[in-house]
Amino acid sequence: MTGVPTGPGGPYRTAAGQGSGPHSDMRVRAVLGPTNTGKTHLAIERLLSHSSGIIGFPLRLLARENYDRMVARKGAHAVALITGEEKIVPPKARWFSCTVEAMPLDRRVEFVAVDEIQLCADPDRGHIFTDRLLHARGTAETMFLGADTIRNLIRRLVPGIEIEHRPRLSQLTHAGACKLTRLPPRSAIVAFSAGEVYAIAELLRRRRGGCAIVMGQLSPRTRNAQVALYQEKEVDYLVATDAIGMGLNMDVNHVAFASLSKFDGTRIRPLAAGEIAQVAGRAGRGLRDGTFGTTGTCPPLHEELAEAVEQHRFDPLTRLSWRNSDLDFSSPDTLLASLNRPSPRGELVAGHEASDMLALAALSANTEIRPLVRSRAATRLLWESCQIPDFRKLGDDSHIRLCGRIFTHIIQDGRIPADWLDRQITHFFQTEGTIDSLMQRLAGIRVCSYIASRTGWIANAEHWQARTREVEDRLSDILHEQLTARFVDRRATTLIRRLDEGVHDSLLSAVTAQGNVVVEGHEVGRIAGLDLIAGEHDDAEDGRLLMRAARRAVRSEIPRRVALLVQDDDAQFAFSPDGLHVMWQDMPIARLQPGPHVLSPRPQVLDNPLLDNAQRERIRNRLQTWLGQVVREHLAPLFAVQAAVASTPDLRGPVHRLCEGAGIAPLHRGERYDQDTIRRLRRLGIKVGHYSLFMPAILKEQPMRLRGWLIAISLNMPCPPLPAMSRISLAPDALPAAFMDRMGWLETGPVRIRLDIAEKIILELARMTRRAPVPLPPLLASRLGIRREMLPAVMKGMNMRVYHPRPMAADHYGPPAPVMIRFLSDTTGNKRDRVPSAEKDRAKKRNAAPGSRRRAIRPDSPFAALATLFDRP
Repeated sequence: MTGVPTGPGGPYRTAAGQGSGPHSDMRVRAVLGPTNTGKTHLAIERLLSHSSGIIGFPLRLLARENYDRMVARKGAHAVALITGEEKIVPPKARWFSCTVEAMPLDRRVEFVAVDEIQLCADPDRGHIFTDRLLHARGTAETMFLGADTIRNLIRRLVPGIEIEHRPRLSQLTHAGACKLTRLPPRSAIVAFSAGEVYAIAELLRRRRGGCAIVMGQLSPRTRNAQVALYQEKEVDYLVATDAIGMGLNMDVNHVAFASLSKFDGTRIRPLAAGEIAQVAGRAGRGLRDGTFGTTGTCPPLHEELAEAVEQHRFDPLTRLSWRNSDLDFSSPDTLLASLNRPSPRGELVAGHEASDMLALAALSANTEIRPLVRSRAATRLLWESCQIPDFRKLGDDSHIRLCGRIFTHIIQDGRIPADWLDRQITHFFQTEGTIDSLMQRLAGIRVCSYIASRTGWIANAEHWQARTREVEDRLSDILHEQLTARFVDRRATTLIRRLDEGVHDSLLSAVTAQGNVVVEGHEVGRIAGLDLIAGEHDDAEDGRLLMRAARRAVRSEIPRRVALLVQDDDAQFAFSPDGLHVMWQDMPIARLQPGPHVLSPRPQVLDNPLLDNAQRERIRNRLQTWLGQVVREHLAPLFAVQAAVASTPDLRGPVHRLCEGAGIAPLHRGERYDQDTIRRLRRLGIKVGHYSLFMPAILKEQPMRLRGWLIAISLNMPCPPLPAMSRISLAPDALPAAFMDRMGWLETGPVRIRLDIAEKIILELARMTRRAPVPLPPLLASRLGIRREMLPAVMKGMNMRVYHPRPMAADHYGPPAPVMIRFLSDTTGNKRDRVPSAEKDRAKKRNAAPGSRRRAIRPDSPFAALATLFDRP
């Protein structure tokens, strides 16, 4: 086959609508190759070298960008811009920059070009590009620009076409995967959804100062403003969708893919190798090489795929999207039938069902619309109404209803009512809202712009075109401002760039009155106590450099803070909850080490690169003074006793031992004090018990808390949570054993008893059992805070002998004999009663009295309890 039959005009249709066979004198050529080959530049040069020409681009953004370039060369009076939403057509325009869909095929020109011709394979828009490939021709020269993947199909579909391959001007190299925050400056990060774009942009704002954003939904004005933000190096990063893959030339050194799959309108599918290359090829410009790779959670590229992108080696296209363009407007049904006509060739296949065909099918069946379609002109108008682009993509039938309303207005009134269009524009012209809502309003204004740009649809079209352009520009500016405000921190960008350039030593830095550390106007951390707390950059390489710059500011602040600390009131210092640190302004400044005495811990200033040795010594001396004051204040009775016995040699020994134990001194085995010494110690507030010397005044809540910290420090361990003062007993493993021993929790078998309670009870029991064993007192368990069944074991732990009753004989009756107890003489198990000397003297006198000798009664005898009555004083 030598051509595609399209109707009576022959296999090809020129730009003027005239037939021309394959032997025409006009030149048709294809310039194919990867990105950065200068294809678009060549086409513009060829266009402007002819007396007239049209070039079609895949995006409105590109059409506008190249329109500006052409105006700069030829002047605004000679260049036209035609897109779906915008028409600038001077009366004597000779060169036209258009979107592919808006190319004016009824205009006779010498030169015609179509960019990105490989989009013929796109299932959504490809049929438009295929139609231009088959039918759009210049009278002198026609040029198709695109990727090499379409070479074979172009050769088959356009016989006699000249094909030129252009190599890439620079090298494209795979750089592998890279962490998002470690991407080099001048990088573009590519994602495929608005949510991904926003998330990446927010991370870059926090970590790298910000980024520009490019998405297909942006208006040309917003996109240009964002690109200018990047090109002028106000930010070093660009986050974009695959919209950057279509001819947008920027100073990008590296392209990083945050995803390798996209939603194509029907499903999520992996990117084809050619699509990856199209986007990755934006890296490098002119003769400057570029790199590409992956980032974030995106998996690395397979070696084969990366190599194919580097070498621009891809599988050729085998199918192009096609839809019949020789339409029958006799009626809506014949129009639909002609649109659904099957392809004449196997390599031309139907793409996705487009929104215009869906709208046509729905409106043709509408009972209100169908009666209005009574002529070929009405059918053509209905088709033109259905071709209004669905920029908003709301996913409901609102767009179809809009198409029906436009058709109804024009067919019945001849024009679209101006007040209706004014209401639509006013509805969308709202400047408040989120980024997404602004983009939706811009999409609505684009629809209004398309309607205002259609010839004959509305009166005073120029006024409405200017109005929609004004509203679009205003919304675009606001959208740009919001994108910049949300995703750009200019101060942080400048700061990070200067750090990257190695000039951190010359950065301006200071500490605010609130303690915030500011470098070049950017808050990078705060000072708390004597420490510099890093901000959000603390886990990155940049954070290390930022902290280096911040420390310069803090160095001038530290002497002031050290002076404040040294002069501060004692109330500003505190122990940490674990007792191991001294806190100042809620920050640890020193660790407490065991000193020569439990009452004299030694503060060690924490390592801090901001302090010199002299400052450390000043802080240490101040903390040592504070510690001594706190200990003397809370343990004042102990220090008072120490001063009172300074001139009493025989009492200095026990008091010294009491100070070593911070108010508690265990008695050694066999240690005894005479009655006179006991009375003198008691007058000093010291009790001599069976187990230890202790001061009741020290066993109160505040002194005990300090004792806990001091003992934990002396043991070089964190202070565990102290039990409430109401607790009498504890489990043996409730706290570390060494800590409980020194805190005064007496080990009594299955439990530990608080020392003062144990001493009080053991004294009572010793007196009760001085002559003979006695039954276990009935309320003893509750007084000890234990279960009754634990009493015998606890009594043994308290140095009591326990006598369990013999089982009652089977022929005996009566209440069971009670458990009897008797105090042992000392902890060695000797049978001499250990009672105070006065008690022993009184017992001797009673034993020497006439009749005092009685027959010994066995402890397990039923009369043992009765015998105790005779021993009462």
